[in-house]
Amino acid sequence: MDTFFATWKTYERTAGALLLAQLRQDKTYSAVRKYPHSIARALDRNNVPVAVIDTLIAQANANLPTLQRYFRLRAKMLGVKEMSYFDIYPPLVHGDFKFPLPLAKQLVIEPAAPLGSDYVAALANGLDSRWMDAYPRPRKQSGAHMAGSAYDVHPHVLMNYNDDNESVTTLAHEWGHAMHSVLASRAQPFVTAGHASFTAEIASTFGEALLLEHMLKAAKTDDERLFYLGSALETLRGTFFRQAMFAEFERTIHARVDAGEPLTGQGLTQTYCDLLNRHHRSAEGVVAIKDAYCTEWAYIPHFYSSFYVYQYATAIAASSLFAQQVASGDDGACERYLGLLRAGGSDYPYELVRAAGVDLAGPRPTRRWWRA
Repeated sequence: MDTFFATWKTYERTAGALLLAQLRQDKTYSAVRKYPHSIARALDRNNVPVAVIDTLIAQANANLPTLQRYFRLRAKMLGVKEMSYFDIYPPLVHGDFKFPLPLAKQLVIEPAAPLGSDYVAALANGLDSRWMDAYPRPRKQSGAHMAGSAYDVHPHVLMNYNDDNESVTTLAHEWGHAMHSVLASRAQPFVTAGHASFTAEIASTFGEALLLEHMLKAAKTDDERLFYLGSALETLRGTFFRQAMFAEFERTIHARVDAGEPLTGQGLTQTYCDLLNRHHRSAEGVVAIKDAYCTEWAYIPHFYSSFYVYQYATAIAASSLFAQQVASGDDGACERYLGLLRAGGSDYPYELVRAAGVDLAGPRPTRRWWRA
């Protein structure tokens, strides 16, 4: 155990030195270019208002009781008296649900029907063509991603499909990205066909949202519905609350360095630990947070790309609202959403999303969740 803690502290110091170097570099570049703070400089490339991050963090914090209620429910369903950090990850309901790839393709295509026959035909064509490397094999790259940056060439999806629900969700996610590239390339010239992560992650999580509604309607038993709902709740925790917590960590440490405060690896750990404990209400026994978990910040490479992770949270907020509008038959919702995809990078991403009807600088995209 002594060796473990010695290694842990050494890594904390090393990672702290690396991240602090990044923070000081960001501070210097911001000052030289006359930005008021590091956030303004980081967001300026895509002209995203600072209010987007501030609203996201405020909404996440205001609704932490909902997250903590989920943790209590999870503990009850798992049959544990005290939730530990690792108890967040096991599925709430176990089931032998298998989804062969041909079935998964249909499960992705069918919910897309409200988007129109042209969208469905393009999606079906891509899934039936050689646009995807689907199955795992020795020495193949892990994970999943979509390569769509070659203009006027169809996108290509890399998967490691293994017949489970997570694979189906990943398929919907990556083909949301792929269809974004397809529609943008058709509608835009080369110079404006690319799109920022701010909008790209909306397209992918929109596909997940349509799939979830489809699976819930098709579920034959309560246990099957709980299986899908449990997966969706974990996605909301990980993609909204967790990423918002990361954004708050970044905002806090950048502000301290911008203000000239001294900061060390130990200080970064304490800052992250305070956030972990507040989000999980460890003092009240909701989720136990051990000291070792507080160095989690050191294992997250996104922090070296300043103010990137917040986009995962804003994307799921926007895409869930778009999906709700499309599924409910809201007049013009489909065309607004498809217009966003076709727009590619023809305007700043925040402006494109706002023009499509979702203003991420305001609370509406997330506030509707907590009223439900």
